[in-house]
Amino acid sequence: MAPSHVLRCCQRALNWIPVLFINLVVGWSYYAYVVELCVYTIPNNAERISYLVIFHIFLTMFVWSYWKTICSRPAAASKAFGLPRAEKELYEREERAETQQEILKKVARDLPVFTRTAGGAIRYCDHCQIIKPDRCHHCSTCEMCVLKMDHHCPWVNNCVGFSNYKYFVLFLAYASLYCVVICATVIKYFIKFWTKQLPDTHAKFHILFLFFVAALFFVSILSLLSYHLWLVGKNRTTIEAFRAPVFINGQDKSGFSLGFKRNVAEVFGDEAKYWIFPVFSSLGDGLSFVTRLVHIDPEQANSVLQHNGKRPVIVYVFLSNIQSLSWVLNCDVTSIAALLMERLTLVCLVTIFNTHRTTAKRKTVEYFFDISFVC
Repeated sequence: MAPSHVLRCCQRALNWIPVLFINLVVGWSYYAYVVELCVYTIPNNAERISYLVIFHIFLTMFVWSYWKTICSRPAAASKAFGLPRAEKELYEREERAETQQEILKKVARDLPVFTRTAGGAIRYCDHCQIIKPDRCHHCSTCEMCVLKMDHHCPWVNNCVGFSNYKYFVLFLAYASLYCVVICATVIKYFIKFWTKQLPDTHAKFHILFLFFVAALFFVSILSLLSYHLWLVGKNRTTIEAFRAPVFINGQDKSGFSLGFKRNVAEVFGDEAKYWIFPVFSSLGDGLSFVTRLVHIDPEQANSVLQHNGKRPVIVYVFLSNIQSLSWVLNCDVTSIAALLMERLTLVCLVTIFNTHRTTAKRKTVEYFFDISFVC
């Protein structure tokens, strides 16, 4: 036991090396910019002060979002997703996979779980001994199941998931802007040193190297930022981009997509004033998500159904016992009911859009109805 404990401690210490490297680079860039550029090289006080103010604003936002990403503990599943004692004992005693699945299905009926394994089975973590919530995955590095796990990032030594994904995207954005500010303000003096318009001083090396490092980091960070902004717009995680989630009715790479605006709001929140700050404003609890139960993208649903001559219906289904929200797109109530027979009680809000577009705004009819099923 002792050697393995020592190895784990050593591994945890080594995991901080990338974070230490980033902080050393940022610390050196601060010295090179503030001291070597602004103090020793720039002769004009107005230019020096304006550069320092802009630089410190973006540095503050960059460091703030970076350390929020590092320090935010990954969100874990609640106890409700663990097996009750009786079912857990039955599950552990049972050797047949089919019977184990029946136990899991019985427990999962009362949970907001819609995704399955590639084989259609309930997703269960043997390490954490929980039924995995939708979009939750086990991280071997963090040794826990992480809600809405995107990936484990060595540069922050933390799992990027529901609790800190907004911080991670802001960290990439402000890191890019930080590099842009450095490149834009240093380039004039970079050219002067390069063309020998300024005398060779101890600041020359720092300014030349600062420009190259900032440009190099900007290119690499911008590509990663662009990819994650694309993921935000599609409402996907990195894991889901490589392996589409599987629902009861099959695999659907856009299963969580609700349209661009709603997808962005799910990560950044519905109040734009909080978007640029690394404070938590993401929607939901990370345990249940709005899901589409058919392979039609919400942004294309109206045009697709109108093309087929059917009146589009968007149904929000609230499962009364678990307060979970799901999306269903279909052409009539009968088909919707057939898709959802396994649930006992449903309360649906149906919004029927007028198919005839006029110069006036489209009228919307909303009504409630209850559906009860006996299984």
